[in-house]
Amino acid sequence: MTVYIDPPTWPGHGRLWSHLVSDLSYEELHAFAARIGVPERAFERDHYDLPSHRYGDAVRAGAVEVPSRELVRVLLGAGLRRRKGAGR
Repeated sequence: MTVYIDPPTWPGHGRLWSHLVSDLSYEELHAFAARIGVPERAFERDHYDLPSHRYGDAVRAGAVEVPSRELVRVLLGAGLRRRKGAGR
């Protein structure tokens, strides 16, 4: 019932990125992302990639800030972790 975000420390395409995940369901995650205007194309397997300039938007909307390792634990604990090659 919570959406989590890690710090924007992941480099790519000339900027830094965060990951947005849910501890409940992909439906909750998709609804949260849509509410803050994150495009569907930003979804990758089990998370949304958010550029650093959108980090504050997610936090203001209620995403809980956690370290990256905690984000992985959340996904694993919820049974929502999808490794590469597992599809969307």
